[in-house]
Amino acid sequence: MGYSKPFQKSEYEQRIKAVKQRMGAAGFELLICQDPANMGWLTGFDGWSFYTPQAVLVHLEEASPIWFGRAQDAKSAHFTTDLPAENIVGFSEPLVHHPDKHPFDELSELVTARGWDTAQIGVELDAHYYTARAHQHIIKGLPNATISDNHEIVNWARLVKSEAELVYMHEAGRIVTDTMNKALSRLRPGVRQFEVIADVYHAQIIGIDSKFGDYTSLCPLIQVGEGTSTPHLTWTDEPLPASGLIVMEIGAARRHYHAPLTRTAHIGRPPDEVVRLSEVIIEGGDMALSAAKPGVTCEEVESVWQKVLNRHGYKKESRVGYSIGLNYPPDWGERTASLRPGDQTELQAGMCFHFQSGMWLDDYGAAISEPFVVTENGGERLSDVRRELIVIN
Repeated sequence: MGYSKPFQKSEYEQRIKAVKQRMGAAGFELLICQDPANMGWLTGFDGWSFYTPQAVLVHLEEASPIWFGRAQDAKSAHFTTDLPAENIVGFSEPLVHHPDKHPFDELSELVTARGWDTAQIGVELDAHYYTARAHQHIIKGLPNATISDNHEIVNWARLVKSEAELVYMHEAGRIVTDTMNKALSRLRPGVRQFEVIADVYHAQIIGIDSKFGDYTSLCPLIQVGEGTSTPHLTWTDEPLPASGLIVMEIGAARRHYHAPLTRTAHIGRPPDEVVRLSEVIIEGGDMALSAAKPGVTCEEVESVWQKVLNRHGYKKESRVGYSIGLNYPPDWGERTASLRPGDQTELQAGMCFHFQSGMWLDDYGAAISEPFVVTENGGERLSDVRRELIVIN
């Protein structure tokens, strides 16, 4: 087929070992993982198949994980993983969108056939694609098992990136740098929003230095004028104004490892309050990243940022950052550590975060965010786009 696997088999073996240690400590004998990022991280499995039920099973006494999914996607598992053939199991096609039955009926049968039907089983209750119906069918199909939330065991195991993973994070950072610079060069009065975003998509995928980009877990976001007072608007067919504020949050993904980035631009001379807010955001971000060293907690990093804001009369209620890495739609966050008050997670070298410094006020907003990796010298930026309010004359 010519598929190039992103990691050596030994990388996955180390991941499985680490997850099993966490399972043992938490009292789980079996994990049923439906988060596509966790499935990929554990096995290398890749494919746009997460719209139907699928899972990777990890058992303490089973050497290799088991892939379970739609039969027509089983070949993808053979292509993209090193799993033994007997550990790639497809469910019956009639179960797809069946009104009463469910693929996890057969998953329960598989677990029972393996002799694990009385096990302590951890499931991903907060995973995007783990539905209430899927859970109901597992509960019904495995009445003698003890089934409970595994509280993102695999997500937390993903938090510190290996050297091989960091290669992709840095490559994603280079792609997002190129993509953002190209997007900023397109911001001119009269250019329609969708035209800017179309170029973003092209740059994301074409990559850089013959290293292609994957689809990102979040689509490009753009806000204009008063729309900058909220963070998650997408493009329209409206032309950019002769004068006004623009915020763009985009990302790049290299082998599904993500580097998100936000920049703020103003067509024409920016108002003094926008200049001031942008300067405070940059100052706070610089100081926070300088503090992001191993042993420092997430809430301590946030506190450094918040103190800068407070000194200038601002306050940010929402978190200022979150862990990033391997992911699939609909989000590039790992759903683990957050840079916010109360998060006592200690930073370790190799953790990666999106420092999302967006400030959304009543009538306008600004954001100059950074993807970074924790190092002994502080947060090392993965991108290299000028950190300033971009003024377009």
